[in-house]
Amino acid sequence: MSLKKWEVFQSDPAVTKQMTQEMNLPEILAVLLQERGIVDIVQIEKFFHSDENLSNPFLLKDMKKAADRIIRAIEEFEKIAVYGDYDADGVTATAMLYSYLESCGANVIFYIPEREGEGYGLNCNAIDTLHAQEINLIVTVDNGISSIAEVAHAKELGMDVVVTDHHRPRAELPDACAVVDPYREDCDCPYKDYSGVGVAFKLIMALEGEDCSPDALLDNYADLVAIGTIGDVVPLTGENRCFVKAGLKMLPQTDRLGLKALMELAGVEGRRLTAGNVAFTLVPRINATGRIGSPERAVRLLVSEYPDEACALSTEINDDNEYRRQIEKEIYEKVMQKLHDEPERLYDRVLVIEGEGWHHGVIGIISSRITEQFGKPSIIISYSGEEAKGSGRSVEGFSLFQAVNTCNDLLLRYGGHPMAAGLSLLTANIPAFRKAINDYAASLGDPMPVPVLKIDCLLNPRDLSVDIPNQIHAMEPFGMGNPSPLFGLYHVTLADITPVGGGKHLRISVMKDGYMIRCMKFNTTLEEFRYHVGDVLDLAVTLDAREYNGKNTLSIYIRDIKLSSMDVDAVLSDIALYEKTKRGETLSQMELERLFPNRGAFADVYRVIRNLNGFSGSPEILLSRTKDVGNMAMLLTALDVLAEYRLITLEKFGDWLKAEIVHTTHKVDLFGSKILKKLKLLEKVGEGYGMAAENI
Repeated sequence: MSLKKWEVFQSDPAVTKQMTQEMNLPEILAVLLQERGIVDIVQIEKFFHSDENLSNPFLLKDMKKAADRIIRAIEEFEKIAVYGDYDADGVTATAMLYSYLESCGANVIFYIPEREGEGYGLNCNAIDTLHAQEINLIVTVDNGISSIAEVAHAKELGMDVVVTDHHRPRAELPDACAVVDPYREDCDCPYKDYSGVGVAFKLIMALEGEDCSPDALLDNYADLVAIGTIGDVVPLTGENRCFVKAGLKMLPQTDRLGLKALMELAGVEGRRLTAGNVAFTLVPRINATGRIGSPERAVRLLVSEYPDEACALSTEINDDNEYRRQIEKEIYEKVMQKLHDEPERLYDRVLVIEGEGWHHGVIGIISSRITEQFGKPSIIISYSGEEAKGSGRSVEGFSLFQAVNTCNDLLLRYGGHPMAAGLSLLTANIPAFRKAINDYAASLGDPMPVPVLKIDCLLNPRDLSVDIPNQIHAMEPFGMGNPSPLFGLYHVTLADITPVGGGKHLRISVMKDGYMIRCMKFNTTLEEFRYHVGDVLDLAVTLDAREYNGKNTLSIYIRDIKLSSMDVDAVLSDIALYEKTKRGETLSQMELERLFPNRGAFADVYRVIRNLNGFSGSPEILLSRTKDVGNMAMLLTALDVLAEYRLITLEKFGDWLKAEIVHTTHKVDLFGSKILKKLKLLEKVGEGYGMAAENI
């Protein structure tokens, strides 16, 4: 996991006091609501009673046109096609609208494009296929807002199209019978952050007309709306909270045979569901059908009325998810191997990693993992023959879509938003694309944005109790826009480390002011844990109340750890400075002085590694063990020089390094180092982007 910048929310004590007194809120809730910008009685009422906040669907632009055209098609028994998308949002939206129209007696089918071969959204070949099936009306869900040419093609064939979407529109809208999208510039609806399934639900509300009962519709469809809304990672605010709260209540009792079978295989049947465990169990399985095989099976699963079919489809989809995980693991290992083999890539501002024949359905997931691991925007590209496809993820503050847009002359197609982008290009253009997108990142100036860990508030171990998770439970569901609260336990002393779960996890004991608490650190082995008993640490933790032996007990889960003494901003700045040298970029005199070790720094680093009988861990921990090394940039430079003279062996990869002493009797002049000479040259002349690390 990459080093993150920790930011602690500073609540206003006066506001906290007012909220606790006037609104009878626990103090912890008052602080958490402040962090989310919810401070007055009206906002609080809306937040906790979002089920009363469903707005009139006809406030969405073109909604009446859409409803009128669909009602006419139902009444005249025209053939309707619900045209969806292959992710969880599109699949649930398709299943929901198809089921509703079928219950109205409509002559309706559904169509989900294949990821491989068709790609996202409307395409002309699919429209031709639907035309051959005598479709009169296409209703899109979760797509269509950018399908200018495709809607025009349908119109030429005499087919009408109603577009319902939630993606950002371009300046030109499709020439459809109706275009329903909350992000239209001329749409004044009070809430805009719907997922595709959320917009489809508003369409069903409109089709119900004046007699619409939102509660009755939620009783029928809240399970589907919740899964799609959670799966699309839209803000869980406003009406989305209503959808997800209702869906989480409904899911354990759902009467959808396929969904029940899938929940059983996912191991969540009968459990209290949260947005988090739905996101990690049901959503990936539904998404797997779009990544591996045919996505229309997921719709058939959700609308199935036959137990045998539901059981067979759920098993097949669950197996697909396991296969997806295996493919993802294999490609991730290939990506990591490429970075091991070509470590200079890790010094890029934007990581671009390409490979032949990597499955397009999982490269986006792998990009997310790479960005999380190295704290940088990343794009994973799969090439086959002359054409390549890529998928990327970013960090807050760096618009990946804008970055990709500046390279459009090298691309065949591209799209996305600030945090994610997809693209295709000629295989021969991959090196030029890597250079171009990094040139753009460099043009923005230093420093590049880094991942931020947002702490809601600091707690003292003596104040921890099972009451806290019980109180914050009222704020669920948690997700984007309303994240699960993250608490800081600062300046605690590491007292004990115990492997559990066959060594796969750790139970960590820490102390402060005489109070001992135990925390869990999952998916970390003793060998991977970087800290020693006696270290003074800051922990970022989540809290939960669990029943154990018939009693409610507090569980504390560690999300991240850092040394209390570490100046994170300075360390991140120094790492960025060190990476400048690896790219061969010009240095100021002040930067050069910060990088240049003196004799005492060399001796200190060598002595610490020797006294520890070698070091393995993160560089910031090694820095904390030294006395005469001024900063992280100097430490990393000193390590390189010591390795250059074979005084130590050195392995580095991301935020991990391993150094061991090489016993020798010969004396060396460290200040005659080629590395240091190169640094001095960089003060005068920059070598430009892409200078190989081995040449520095």
